[in-house]
Amino acid sequence: MAPVTSLAASVHQRLADALSAALPEAAPADPLLRRSDRADFQANGILALAKKAKANPRELATQVVEKITNGDLLADVEVSGPGFLNVTVTDRAITETLAARAADGDRLGVPLKDKPGTTVIDYAQPNVAKEMHVGHLRSAVIGDALRQMLDFTGEKTIGRHHIGDWGTQFGMLIQYLIEHPGELSPETDTDGDQAMSNLNRVYKASRAVFDADEAFKERARKRVVALQSGDKETLDLWQRFVDESKVYFYSVFEKLDMEVRDEEIVGESAYNDLMPETARLLEESGVAVRSDGALVVFFDEIRGKDGEPVPLIVQKADGGFGYAASDLSAIRNRVVDLDATTLLYVVDVRQSLHFKMVFEAARRMGWLSDDVTAHNMGYGTVLGADGKPFKTRAGETVKLEDLLDEAVERATAVVREKAEKVGLTEAEIVENGRYVGIGAVKYADLSTSANRDYKFDLDQMVSLNGDTSVYLQYAYARIKSILRKAEGAAPAAHPEVGLAPAERALGLHLDTFGELLAEATAEYAPHKLAAYLYQLASLYTTFYDQCPVLKADTPAQVENRLFLCDLTARTLHQGMALLGIRTPERL
Repeated sequence: MAPVTSLAASVHQRLADALSAALPEAAPADPLLRRSDRADFQANGILALAKKAKANPRELATQVVEKITNGDLLADVEVSGPGFLNVTVTDRAITETLAARAADGDRLGVPLKDKPGTTVIDYAQPNVAKEMHVGHLRSAVIGDALRQMLDFTGEKTIGRHHIGDWGTQFGMLIQYLIEHPGELSPETDTDGDQAMSNLNRVYKASRAVFDADEAFKERARKRVVALQSGDKETLDLWQRFVDESKVYFYSVFEKLDMEVRDEEIVGESAYNDLMPETARLLEESGVAVRSDGALVVFFDEIRGKDGEPVPLIVQKADGGFGYAASDLSAIRNRVVDLDATTLLYVVDVRQSLHFKMVFEAARRMGWLSDDVTAHNMGYGTVLGADGKPFKTRAGETVKLEDLLDEAVERATAVVREKAEKVGLTEAEIVENGRYVGIGAVKYADLSTSANRDYKFDLDQMVSLNGDTSVYLQYAYARIKSILRKAEGAAPAAHPEVGLAPAERALGLHLDTFGELLAEATAEYAPHKLAAYLYQLASLYTTFYDQCPVLKADTPAQVENRLFLCDLTARTLHQGMALLGIRTPERL
């Protein structure tokens, strides 16, 4: 990750700088400072330095302690074990640092990248003429969160929704409709969900014929070539499918509370004109070769069960292009025309081998390099309560819209239980129920490492207890309620006021927001941000239980605790927003 420009140095960074200044000149720049349960921090770097200098680590640690001079920052430093340093910082240092972060507006002291690049994120890739199902959830949710996080660090992001709008299935679908013209008549076709249901029904019918009739299968394959060649009748039917599907896509993404820009929906078809040139360049360079009439790329290190090399098919023997041709053409377009420095693909982990071969072919061509990199964010499967891929009772794939609707219905019931006590109107109940329901689905996904499977359990997702977005949203709403009740008192940092243990723990966690976010973004790991926010809400709950806010001992202590409340709320709000989750002010 590129170096960052510090706006408000954290306590951690200030302490690391102070320790580095006290180390001998031959010391490493990083004192290996970590949070500790024995003190605020523990420094482990002296062990490595002592080994290198062939010195006694405890003696060296003692020398470092004697050289440290920063009374405003350090409350206590002691040598522990073979040469660790246990460090406790002052209450003043915590409050002053948090005050600087709070003064930084919505950024909360989070630095911008010093040298931002351009990342093209390929995510949320539904298929034309098919209803979106639970399998489309992860790409959309993970991709949207990563984009928000990258944008916040100053990176320029460009979305690409590489929708499935090309290939064999369209030859199959179009050929079927040409042979059965009444199956999708204008009289029965409507906008939105019904149009997609009709298309989905016809798609299933065409698939059944395709699988059972070899003659139809051959006609469908020839129709693919006609589509790629620009045949007018074929293109007109294809365009109709695309337009109707887009209306449906937008309705689903709106339910997911995601912005999808029309110009960023660039499907496989968009690269049709580039594919012949891509194939020519691959063949002329020798990266791809002809094998049994097809144009393929071989990889010595990638072999099948029979021990033979597994080929990446660029062009089929009948002249049609495979997925590799459109994917490699997309890489060319994104690198050459969009000036991308990073290509990020949020796709099913089962496509990992395909993208491994595509990326390697692109590297051999020079389209990818040390300066232009590609990453496959392979994600795991959404499982049912039985640990198997999530299906309906009838064994069919769960429609994404149905899943989202049920989540909102469950969440609305949870919100309604407390509505009277909080004084919510019916409109607020409905709106908050939507935010809580969609947030529950997103958070359950994002709080799991992307490459892992996870169980979809709505009962747990909308629970007020445990690691759920509802728990975080209620923590935020609780803070906003306290701030509304503060009356004359206002949040204000008072460095001279001592902090209780729960205040210190909360403050030190707030202090790490910028560094955690930089780490999570660099690793493309939204689950790390989710874990940070859950711990923040948990620490706030402990603070709330142990430290009276409005009934604190002195006016200065009231204001200081209101300051911690306010900064916690702002951090929760910003962190949740980066995950694509709303935080209602009243719940």
